[in-house]
Amino acid sequence: ECYKDITFWVPEGFEENDFMELCRECGGDLMENVKCIDEFTHPKHGRTSHCYRIVYRSMDRSLTNEEIDEIQFKLREKVESSLGVELR
Repeated sequence: ECYKDITFWVPEGFEENDFMELCRECGGDLMENVKCIDEFTHPKHGRTSHCYRIVYRSMDRSLTNEEIDEIQFKLREKVESSLGVELR
């Protein structure tokens, strides 16, 4: 089991289901769980940030950190370009 976090500012009209679909697209069967672990609204500018914890696991082999990092980088790129979020 390996977990990674991804945090971003949520734009107007953000749909969590769209984010979950991108997670499935990038991680496939290796993504066991995706959960929002923190939500923060900045007191001055009112923007909201979400932090998601992604749990990676393979039932038949050990995962390498490099392998997970590659998936995570791909997810970060897709989330930014497809959903218009600002990564933190």
